[in-house]
Amino acid sequence: MKTVTFGIFKIFLTTFLVASITFFLLHIIPGNPFSGNKALPPEIIANLEAKYHLNEPILTQYFLYLSELLKGNLGPSLKYTNRSVNEILLSALPVSFTLGILALMLAVPLGILTGIIAAVLSKKNIGNLLIILVTIGISLPNFLIGALLINILGLKLKLLPVALWESPYHMIMPVITLSFLPTAYISRIVRSQMLEQFSEEYIKTALAKGLPLKMIIFKHAFKNCLISFTTILGPIIAVLITGSFVVEYIFAIPGMGKYFITAFTNRDYFLITGTAIVFSFILTTTNVIIDSLYKKIDPRIS
Repeated sequence: MKTVTFGIFKIFLTTFLVASITFFLLHIIPGNPFSGNKALPPEIIANLEAKYHLNEPILTQYFLYLSELLKGNLGPSLKYTNRSVNEILLSALPVSFTLGILALMLAVPLGILTGIIAAVLSKKNIGNLLIILVTIGISLPNFLIGALLINILGLKLKLLPVALWESPYHMIMPVITLSFLPTAYISRIVRSQMLEQFSEEYIKTALAKGLPLKMIIFKHAFKNCLISFTTILGPIIAVLITGSFVVEYIFAIPGMGKYFITAFTNRDYFLITGTAIVFSFILTTTNVIIDSLYKKIDPRIS
């Protein structure tokens, strides 16, 4: 019970700190979303600043924002008129969530399988080839992978649509692009941990006893890699579920990435802070859940 209470406290404390830090960082920058708009008369700008309390002292703005935040209100969008941040994120988060879950479902099994094969066949050419591919996967940025897929599968071969989020076919390239880096990262971690386990005496003993290789790999070696694997899985899940801003922008997907980038461009304070709060909440919650799983995996951990 104490562990659960501490986990909930940790989630809300971290989210509060992220919200506060983001708020002050945005507001200490000179100017505001309306001050640079030369097309608007000074009277209109003054009215807009008064409407959103941007003419108030920063601490007054902060406590006003906190009072609304405690009610679950993330504030109005300064860019998308007549839409609140809650409405925008509620419409965008399911898209990012779907993209992230699909990428996760591809990255985890493929990364584990690739890592195990690369470890088992580490002294053969196929093992060396896999580790080269893994290194390339970690090195290449998402936007380059996305551009290559669009160019080859979309424009040249015309096998898949190059943008939007309208059918299962539209999901294939974004999911592959988003899963590429976590697949390579999971594969590298699994390979490293498996090689370490293969050097242990209990694995050598199991091999000497003639136990099936499949049993040795999955029942013994991989089981002892679960702590390291679970540790990296938390941040990976959080990042994938909230979606990759770059991937969503490249494929014109109406997820959180689209709004986050336009929010920064337009200095939409409330939308930027709201997105940071949601991302922080998901990341912290995932990490708390992962921490609670450590005891299940290894009872020796207190």
